Amino acid sequence: MLGIAAAVLFFIAFLINAAEIGTNDTFTSVNVMLLGLTVLALHVAGIGSGWAARTRRR
Repeated sequence: MLGIAAAVLFFIAFLINAAEIGTNDTFTSVNVMLLGLTVLALHVAGIGSGWAARTRRR
């Protein structure tokens, strides 16, 4: 799930950069790209990957 969110953030950063959209200092393409990298790092670390099924051993 976080991998999809990272892809969306990278796409938004690409659109801001490619279309040369004027944004304020907080919402620049570099900042959105860094947010995407953070979300991608969380995804790779295994956070947000969903619940693991517990198995019972008897």
